Amino acid sequence: MAKMKKTGEAVNLEEKLQSFTDHWGPKIVSNYNDCDIMVVKGKGEFNWHRHDDTDDFFLVLKGVLQIELRDRTVVLHPGELFVVPQGVEHRPVAEGEVHLLLIEPVGVPNTGDPKTAAQKVAI
Repeated sequence: MAKMKKTGEAVNLEEKLQSFTDHWGPKIVSNYNDCDIMVVKGKGEFNWHRHDDTDDFFLVLKGVLQIELRDRTVVLHPGELFVVPQGVEHRPVAEGEVHLLLIEPVGVPNTGDPKTAAQKVAI
């Protein structure tokens, strides 16, 4: 997994999001205190998964994201964020395309399991 160098330059999230079209493939745009800051486009259902060693941070930039938990569904609109607690099984779902900002410790697979995770790519 790529680790970006800190450049001291501003990152334009909209430009980064316009540079790709795939869904559920996180793109690293910067690093912060040993965490990857990523953007991702989502559409449809992602996998049910959990992170045993870390929380899972979601910030909606555009669109609507539903985060299904086993006991409820959290609905997020632009400007809203939700942190899935460590070890809680969840599934992100987007009926239309959604743009997200994600923050995860460097090296953490996006599904919590390296066998099923999408590879993080620095852009």
